[in-house]
Amino acid sequence: MEFACSPCACVGFLRVLRNHWGEWNDSQLQPTIQKLMKGYNRYLRPNFNGPVEIGMSLDIASIDAISEINMDYTATIFLRQRWRDSRLVFPGNESVSVDGRLVSLLWIPDTFIPDSKRSFLHDVTVENRLIRIFSNGTVLYALRITATIACNMDLTKYPMDKQVCTLQLESWGYNLQDVVFYWTRGNDSVKGLDTLRLAQYSVESYYTSVSEAVYETGQYPKLVLHFSLRRNVLFFILETYVPSILLVALSWISFWISQSSVPARTCIGVTTVLTMTTLMMGARTSLPNANCFIKAIDVYLGICFTFIFGALLEYACAHFYTMQHQTIEDLHRVSNMLPLPAEQSVNSDPKNHTGSKEEVTSQGCGLSSVKNASRRAASVFTVENPHNIDRHARTVFPTAFLFVNILYWLYYLML
Repeated sequence: MEFACSPCACVGFLRVLRNHWGEWNDSQLQPTIQKLMKGYNRYLRPNFNGPVEIGMSLDIASIDAISEINMDYTATIFLRQRWRDSRLVFPGNESVSVDGRLVSLLWIPDTFIPDSKRSFLHDVTVENRLIRIFSNGTVLYALRITATIACNMDLTKYPMDKQVCTLQLESWGYNLQDVVFYWTRGNDSVKGLDTLRLAQYSVESYYTSVSEAVYETGQYPKLVLHFSLRRNVLFFILETYVPSILLVALSWISFWISQSSVPARTCIGVTTVLTMTTLMMGARTSLPNANCFIKAIDVYLGICFTFIFGALLEYACAHFYTMQHQTIEDLHRVSNMLPLPAEQSVNSDPKNHTGSKEEVTSQGCGLSSVKNASRRAASVFTVENPHNIDRHARTVFPTAFLFVNILYWLYYLML
């Protein structure tokens, strides 16, 4: 929205501003600045014949923090804006640098960062502003800002993920008919990302683009800096992947311990399960809890937990079949020691020898058929040698774990 004021009102307003900035008068200003400020109205934008072209460039001083929980990053930037104001033309080929506190006397663009959550202008020891006026009316306006900017992250492949974040610059009140934004040197308008050193990320690439923001109130100019961040996975390999692999290997030690050592094997199984649970909880603390997608690290920790819990179940099955095998052997031993009832009847009644022989044959066949049927039924649910379970587990578990690891790393690194 444009404002206009009468010459008397503008002069009065300038006097108020001068009193505000420390009671300075015309004699304290350079002659050039004194002449330029006469009749200047900071409420009116320059060049009413068309839009004001504003060139921008950035220096990324630092990216202090990247938060997956809040999905944002905090950066300190030097923002430089250039435009031409014909009202500030003066003779000569020199430029004039003025105090940044005099910015309130000039028209400046209403640039803002739309995705910013929090931001502030540095003010030590004074507000970090720079104003330089060139003889052709070009104004250079630079300032130092620290802003926390939103960045939508896809954590499906975390910690082998790559995030693309943006830094957007828009005009708050002036639409495309009033101002036009452009990058002064294209991709070279952004400095500092090539030499930036981050704790968990490395800057893979970046580029700039010119766009427009469409709102209900109109179309506004927009500049966008896109930069790609790749996470350094070495830290997570040492902190999470290697310990989980060692825990899985530790659970396999129970396969070489005798099945009769119940406390030792139970202690190894329960300890590895609890330790793996603690490791899984620790890996989730740095990530958002309410996340709708499963991350790569969750998949791997789930695989390791499955193998560790499987080793504990393997001992439970082996111990069960061992106890069952011993019980069946004891029953067979007892049954072989007991005499048949038919034999007792034959020895006790020698007179009925013929009839007793037929009864013995029928009773013997019935008992033997029942024994055979019970043995066949028991053989389905029993293992002849329970120690073979541990022998097979020593090969099956490592082989299966190696195969799953190959599939896991191929999927998340190649795709």
